[in-house]
Amino acid sequence: MPLTPSSSFSFSALVTRLRAAGCVFAEDEAELLLAAAPDPVELAAMVERRIGGLPLEHVLGWAEFDGRRYAVDAGVFVPRRRTEFLVRQAVALAPPRAVVIDLCCGSGALGAALVSALGGGELHAADIDPAAVRCARRNVAEVGGFTYEGDLFEPLPVALRGRVDVLIANVPYVPTAKVGLLPAEARDHEARVALDGGADGLDVLRRVAAAAPGWLAPGGHLLFEVSERQAEEAVATVVGSGLLAQVVTSEEWYATVVVAGLPVSGAVLPN
Repeated sequence: MPLTPSSSFSFSALVTRLRAAGCVFAEDEAELLLAAAPDPVELAAMVERRIGGLPLEHVLGWAEFDGRRYAVDAGVFVPRRRTEFLVRQAVALAPPRAVVIDLCCGSGALGAALVSALGGGELHAADIDPAAVRCARRNVAEVGGFTYEGDLFEPLPVALRGRVDVLIANVPYVPTAKVGLLPAEARDHEARVALDGGADGLDVLRRVAAAAPGWLAPGGHLLFEVSERQAEEAVATVVGSGLLAQVVTSEEWYATVVVAGLPVSGAVLPN
């Protein structure tokens, strides 16, 4: 039975309603919805949006990522918790006051989280999706960064070329034929441009890898996430662009990250 503004809105009633709709973490979601809704009318509307299939983050208007909350507007790619593993790899490699590019930035959470963890830095974030850019602008501004709308490197200031210490690129890597197999929350409510990576899932990555060496500083790094089965081809792609590369995985986070570096003379990536 749908909730209405005259419903009791008890915690148990919300949990029951959410669980019946298939929400696995119904108790956690009920707590968040109760805390976020300013009044019973809005709570009823939020619950109906959630049980209708809208991602919880879109209902709340924010996502938790690496211990902080970041704005996530409707239609914008929701940062995955597994991608915190990528950010932690980047933190370990970044120098003080790093120059950071966040490509395919979505909400901008990755770049903002990285600069926050570093205690500062120069952040530039870009995305081709106007809705993502509008959302990212708020998150990136919180850490003093800059946001651009356009295709990959195209909108970035040319003065960044050769100066970038860390380039994180959360490129879409789902093969086109498999986008329809994604959970409904993703395929129905996130921009397809943030999901579809072309026939084998690596089309956008190839473009990033081809251009990355011209933007990285000596010793700079490119980091991106792929599926485990794509890792070998992804490494070959970045090595073909003149970068050193290795795959870092985490069973805990269920994450596969490729770390590629622009070598300085005789340098190799650490094991």
